[in-house]
Amino acid sequence: MLTLLGVAVVVLGFAMRFNPLLVVVVAALTAGLAAGLPPLEVLAAFGKAFNTNRYVTIAWLVLPAVGVLERSGLQERARMTIQALKGASAGRLLLAYLALRQVTSALGLTSVAGHAQTVRPLVAPMAEAAAEGVGPVDDRTRDRIKAMSAATDNVGLFFGEDIFMAIGSILLIVGFLDQSGIVVEPLHLSVWAIPTAIAAFLVHGARLLLFDRSLSKAQSGVEP
Repeated sequence: MLTLLGVAVVVLGFAMRFNPLLVVVVAALTAGLAAGLPPLEVLAAFGKAFNTNRYVTIAWLVLPAVGVLERSGLQERARMTIQALKGASAGRLLLAYLALRQVTSALGLTSVAGHAQTVRPLVAPMAEAAAEGVGPVDDRTRDRIKAMSAATDNVGLFFGEDIFMAIGSILLIVGFLDQSGIVVEPLHLSVWAIPTAIAAFLVHGARLLLFDRSLSKAQSGVEP
């Protein structure tokens, strides 16, 4: 039971708004030491986990690249591209992004898009530009568009990735059921994730179309 002290450290650290990385590291150290592991073994476990998941360092390459592109006018180019399209709206654009995000996630390409590398530099500015093509946009409306852009990415990723049978969540379920004596093939779980993904697309797609209508009403009350 002493190993549960790690959970208490996480709860307390987040409640006191400490650095998340520091909280997780301290929680892991606390749980390891409480379990009776020597400090060197806890440190070795950290090293093994980092070595096994080296791909996490890719973020240090992606983020500077996105920063350079933004400095070179990536957002402005994205806005110009959308403004040149007739009939474009924020809801329709996000609906297309939702479909793309779900399909790529279903193929296991979960890192192709995301908040840092796609939503902030491309999707949100393009959605704002599409809304500006319909009418004037105030600050509150811009915040709503940004929030909906981030939400669309979340929905597409969350409900699309489970279709890929080699994703961590599927493997976790398979492993848990296997320990309980229930044998389930990853492919079967992936197939049953398809109806959920379709339902999520329909529900959030309807929300995006309603979002378009609410934007039109909001813009009609904004002075140009």
